Amino acid sequence: MRLFFTKQFARLMVAILISIPLCTFSLEVNANKTVVAKPSQGIIVGAEQVSSYLPSLQNKRVGLVVNQTSMVGNEHLVDVLIAHDINVKMIFAPEHGFRGNYDAGEKFSSSIDSKTGVPLVSLYGKSRKPAANHMANLDVIIFDIQDVGVRFYTYISTMHYVMEAAADENVAMMIFDRPNPNGAFVDGPILEPEFSSFVGMHQIPLLHGMTVGELALMFQGESWLNTKKHLDLSIVKVKNYHRTLPYSLPIKPSPNLPNDTAIRLYPSLGFFEATPVSIGRGTDFPFQVIGHNNIALGDFSFMPISTPGAALTPKLMNKMLHGQDLRNYQVGGLDLSFIIHWHQAFKAKNIEFFTRPDFMDKLSGTDKLRKAITAGKTAQEIKRSWQKQLVNFKKARTAYLLYL
Repeated sequence: MRLFFTKQFARLMVAILISIPLCTFSLEVNANKTVVAKPSQGIIVGAEQVSSYLPSLQNKRVGLVVNQTSMVGNEHLVDVLIAHDINVKMIFAPEHGFRGNYDAGEKFSSSIDSKTGVPLVSLYGKSRKPAANHMANLDVIIFDIQDVGVRFYTYISTMHYVMEAAADENVAMMIFDRPNPNGAFVDGPILEPEFSSFVGMHQIPLLHGMTVGELALMFQGESWLNTKKHLDLSIVKVKNYHRTLPYSLPIKPSPNLPNDTAIRLYPSLGFFEATPVSIGRGTDFPFQVIGHNNIALGDFSFMPISTPGAALTPKLMNKMLHGQDLRNYQVGGLDLSFIIHWHQAFKAKNIEFFTRPDFMDKLSGTDKLRKAITAGKTAQEIKRSWQKQLVNFKKARTAYLLYL
């Protein structure tokens, strides 16, 4: 069988082969005549490639933006670096804290890490950006946090502010990249600047299909950083990875995303945070159920209770709720049917559904989604409305992609 390649296809393949390490992938043509990448060995995240970054950290004052996901095998990155005599001067912690044991939105103060004695700086308290006096004590700052690929997940907003602070103070920045568990999907509205907030700072879709390393390159390349200085940025890429490869997170990235199912449902159920409906905070299965005490779309029952470190005062606490059990639901990407069906049920009872409309718009990055739902648009109609923007985004992101 002969394969005929266009010039455009040949250029694409050259670009791909230049951008990935040799022997990382084998390229095959499947039954649908689609070129696919097959990993030749297991995924190796950036932090696990110790020998590749240790030399550049010798005799440097190092800061770390890390949390409970920043593991090198069975050891935390902080411990690995200290064991190799790297001068770790400061640890910066994002939302949920260094140990990942703070509730969503719960502020925490700076302190000293009890295990290592290293100063621990909160980036989710009085300030969300490293201060100039903190950065003045550093030569390089490392960002190594597992993301889930959804715009309103705040770790990428923290990364943005750290990039700005590093550029302003002439501190080099390294990203230890990790896979995106929702990397196969690009969907949802593009954020409109007037709806920018900490749950959405960038003109990217809700599901962007990029790793934090790729996003960092885009933040810098698209001049989205609020600084006039150039950032010395480097990425330690993930080996043996492509964005459609299933990836099960070894450690939960935050208290209410305990497993793969919750992570897959997160982009679809996150909108319920702006409504009276519970998505399981305060249970053993957050972001895997939907329920309410007066309106039910299903016969599953559950009761949210106070759960310190995950949901101290969850919505509808101590009430018996009825609704949907999605723990065996096979979902991928953005499913608007959940939010649309629950809105219809509330509307039929003449009960307000979007009780926090401003927050819904911040989560969506636009007010168009909320207005389309209240106007009775179908999921198909709504998704069609942002397809042109998604095509443009995919073109724009091409320059920053590190993986197939």
